[in-house]
Amino acid sequence: MSDPQDDDVLLRVRSLRKTFPVRRGGGVVRAVDGVDLEVRRGECAGLVGESGCGKTTLGRSLLRLIEPDAGSVWFDGMDVLGLGPRELRAFRRRAQIIFQDPYGSLNPRLTAGQAVAEGVRLHGLRTGRRAVRERVHELLDLVGLPPGAEGRYPHEFSGGQRQRVGIARALSVEPSFIVCDEPVSALDVSVRAQIINLLGELQTWLGLACLFVTHDLAVVRHLCDTVAVMYLGKIVERGPAERLFEAPAHPYTVALLSAIPEADPEARGRRLVLQGDVPSSIHPPPGCAFHPRCPVADAACRERAPVLEAQAEGGAVACHRLAEAGELARAVLSG
Repeated sequence: MSDPQDDDVLLRVRSLRKTFPVRRGGGVVRAVDGVDLEVRRGECAGLVGESGCGKTTLGRSLLRLIEPDAGSVWFDGMDVLGLGPRELRAFRRRAQIIFQDPYGSLNPRLTAGQAVAEGVRLHGLRTGRRAVRERVHELLDLVGLPPGAEGRYPHEFSGGQRQRVGIARALSVEPSFIVCDEPVSALDVSVRAQIINLLGELQTWLGLACLFVTHDLAVVRHLCDTVAVMYLGKIVERGPAERLFEAPAHPYTVALLSAIPEADPEARGRRLVLQGDVPSSIHPPPGCAFHPRCPVADAACRERAPVLEAQAEGGAVACHRLAEAGELARAVLSG
């Protein structure tokens, strides 16, 4: 079975769901609740939202590091959720992940060279010890690590250097798609820019498609071509990055954009501070899940869940109050 739609789309996700049972009290956590998503070849797509909204679960479900409950994931014409063990192994050569924690994701008993060489050997990308070693040197050099780094263990590197090893390991199998799961959030501020620039350069040089999972919209503005905004397991807005930053259509997106730090005080708009906490994903509120915190919500928002609908200017939004949200965006972002 193959995906009959647009050949330019590398990854297509439809109605993906993932829940986790609650041990005490019963019920389930709706981590991913009916998500639709597309990533085109060579595109960097951003996935943003507050902590706990389901971003990481979605990213890992796409690669079947977590098994989804329902929905479909198509990758270059392959039904990912229908792959057997052998086909899944081949798929994971083409689709990799860079984890958030650059220390916890590396085996402390393997040197950097051994960690990077594992994928090269496993998938038969080079044969012979010398060829594998040369490939490891190429990859470590590509990510900016000094000569001799292949013989060092994870505890001998700084946080930024460890993340570079993780990036080299992901690239070692020559993937066409990478999930970047908060790859700079565990790093010092002084190191983040280096890793962000490296990821942007590698994505361009190698023609990679990326899903960049983050809560930091400043990073998304720098790297991404498209953006999907996630709230309580659902996508509430998605579209081209330029349009979303200039004219956000959902109140939650407006709040996220208003929180981006600006070096120039005169360029800073008004801060939209959301009231209350993110609702429980075990017992989400009726209607629109965002309505308890939304400054423009009305009775319809409390009664009916909005549907993610395409917009004439590009992208899609799930909101009953688009006109009011547009006025809010202009008032907040213009200062």
